[in-house]
Amino acid sequence: QDGRADLAVHSIKDVPMDLPEGFALAAIGERANPFDAFVSKQYESLESLPAGAVVGTSSLRREAQLRARYPQLEIKPLRGNVQTRLSKLDHGEYDAIILAAAGLQRLELNDRIRQILSPTDSLPAAGQGALGIEIAAHRTDLLDVLSPLNHDQTHACVTAERSLARALGGSCQVPLAAFCEENNGLLTLRGLVGHPDGSVLIQAKAEAPTDYADALGRAVAKKLADDGAEELIQAVLVEQVAN
Repeated sequence: QDGRADLAVHSIKDVPMDLPEGFALAAIGERANPFDAFVSKQYESLESLPAGAVVGTSSLRREAQLRARYPQLEIKPLRGNVQTRLSKLDHGEYDAIILAAAGLQRLELNDRIRQILSPTDSLPAAGQGALGIEIAAHRTDLLDVLSPLNHDQTHACVTAERSLARALGGSCQVPLAAFCEENNGLLTLRGLVGHPDGSVLIQAKAEAPTDYADALGRAVAKKLADDGAEELIQAVLVEQVAN
């Protein structure tokens, strides 16, 4: 905002759903692995963890899905950068941790991944695995320069995912997932809203041509809202304030 840079590269999943005035997303590169990764020193997979095993994650989205599908596991908060989190695992504070696969692969830590989690086990966050280039909105001259870096398929999928999250007021304080895939010009978008304790998971999906990515996101958000997602999100936010 103070004008010292004209562009910046971000992980899209960390970019606010509503950009502040004066900024614009100029390009979204081809998506890397969009899924979550299971990392453990002694266990091969999520399914192989014994009852009571301690799993670390920083994400309410992951926590809600893990608690719903694997209630026998103990989920504990995990903070710090990737290396700090891996160190905590290596020192025995956790039996396993869940991290974004793309982050590990970009750091050339692919050998730490024991299992890539399916969307059934852990539906990803909106924009996960994609990098975006943000510019100062007045630098419209950069749009043509950066356009070759934009990956149309990824852009359409991420647009749908972010549209869903935006419609529901999604943020890292809310267990919300959105994942879109493209096949022959058709987008399939799946969305999920849950309670962090895993007691409730609301899910919905829909399809639309790539030209209707933004509308698809709003349509799936409405399906989730019709099933009680907005009330659930408000309840979760109230609980967080109370705690």
